Amino acid sequence: MTEPAPRDLRALPKAHLHLHFTGSMRHSTLLDLADEHGVRLPDSLREDWPPLLSAADEKGWFRFQRLYDVARSVLMTEADVRRLVLEAAQDEAAEGSHWLEIQVDPSGYGGRFGGITAFTDLVLDAVRAASDSTGVGIAVVIAANRTRHPLDARTLARLAVQYAGRGVVGFGLSNDERRGVIAEFAPAFAIAARADLLAVPHGGELRGPDSARACLDDLGAVRLGHGIRSTEDPALLERIVESQITLEVCPASNVALGVYSAPEDVPLRTLADAGARVALGADDPLLFGSRLLDQYETARHVHGLSDAELAALARGSIEGSAAPSDVRKELLEGVDAWLAGV
Repeated sequence: MTEPAPRDLRALPKAHLHLHFTGSMRHSTLLDLADEHGVRLPDSLREDWPPLLSAADEKGWFRFQRLYDVARSVLMTEADVRRLVLEAAQDEAAEGSHWLEIQVDPSGYGGRFGGITAFTDLVLDAVRAASDSTGVGIAVVIAANRTRHPLDARTLARLAVQYAGRGVVGFGLSNDERRGVIAEFAPAFAIAARADLLAVPHGGELRGPDSARACLDDLGAVRLGHGIRSTEDPALLERIVESQITLEVCPASNVALGVYSAPEDVPLRTLADAGARVALGADDPLLFGSRLLDQYETARHVHGLSDAELAALARGSIEGSAAPSDVRKELLEGVDAWLAGV
């Protein structure tokens, strides 16, 4: 008897909750803008792309951050920003992602675009236009940088609050987990919480389960950027499952940054078996060379997840999102139809 063909993962409705702004850029666009603006790119961002990366130590993280900063430097005009956002939305649509929450730290761009408020206005206008053009729902998460002073995070939290209900749905904390004291960012997250913004900090990857726990205890996280190493602490994982904390798992970046040695080492199966709510994410496709659909393909072919389990991942991404209730209902019905073969 012939085995049925595997269901098309592009047709599986999904949401994308872990995508960084500059990191969403197409490699071809990076090259175009670098040539247009006369920005010299290192070989690892041109001929030898995607770069070989590791964040196992501070030197490795510094190299990763340096490449990210070089990539960001090609965004010099309003048209560049609008192109990035539109192409990100087009890529989402092509991969069956109907809802995107793109994460940005405006302080990294404000100096070139008239300040953090002006840049946020530009991003949100570009998001609206891209959403109208592609049909992909798009929202913004404003993220603070844990390598900067916690007072800077409060400034960004107040900025996020200004746009709550107008395109900004969450407040995050990114960059090297090994830097900064998580509890010191609690006042910034309290500001965001008063406007009902989702608390979505990074944790539980480079520094392990202790940082994931601190994000839950000190920042009130409802989603964890990564959170993959919660598998190392059974009690923590049980808490995450019971509290329905969404884990934004990014398998390709886990391997590229040296958290795990090979794709098969990422404990995605452990999370699935535990009943954790997982939303696969691509993190920074520009640097890792792997987009959202690739994460689902890895889940299928490397981790052996069945179509029912892949559908559960898609449901987790939708249920963990800030999408309006009618959008979530439609997407969840689409997941059921995909699994039923309708």
